[in-house]
Amino acid sequence: MTFDEMKQILAETIRIQNETSRKVEEHRKENQEQQEIQRKEVQELRAAQKKDSDEVNQQLRELGRQIGGLGNKIGSFTEGLALPSMQKILQRQFRMEVISPSVRVRKNGREIEIDVLAYANSAINEVYIVEVKSHLREEGIIQLQKLIKNFRTFFPEHRDKKVFGIIAAIDMPKTLKKRALALGLYTAIIHEEIFSIEVPKRFIAKAY
Repeated sequence: MTFDEMKQILAETIRIQNETSRKVEEHRKENQEQQEIQRKEVQELRAAQKKDSDEVNQQLRELGRQIGGLGNKIGSFTEGLALPSMQKILQRQFRMEVISPSVRVRKNGREIEIDVLAYANSAINEVYIVEVKSHLREEGIIQLQKLIKNFRTFFPEHRDKKVFGIIAAIDMPKTLKKRALALGLYTAIIHEEIFSIEVPKRFIAKAY
């Protein structure tokens, strides 16, 4: 091999090395650019997801507020619908003298709220606590039991009276009606926008 051939081979080797180095550098730069693009895309995606999540959370909070408000409106509507009928029932059927809707009492840091409270102080010495529900659930029965249990604590002036409970509901499942009756609670159901007491003939109300 002549000297010129060796120079030629060396020059070609250097050229190939330089070309390889150039391609490696270009590839490295392309990778960096691609990684930077991907990083920005990930950041943008996360930002968009966070924005969407914040908007969804805001919408859920607003929906919860609206549902809560609707529930309050439905409850107020049901109580307003029940009150005229319950007044007649309490006056005519149970001969109550005082009938008060939406009674709220706070004592020693505790509070109770009664949908309708009725009592008499004459020959009939009784109290009736009415719990009104649009749709009766087990919690409604438990709630009425708690009101009855705590009644004398909040109303010591009526401690000598017999206390009875009435559950009035627009929708009352049969199983829950049976449970209420088994506990000695009166049940009132609505028919053509008028509530009426519905109990079996042999039903005996429990005086608490």
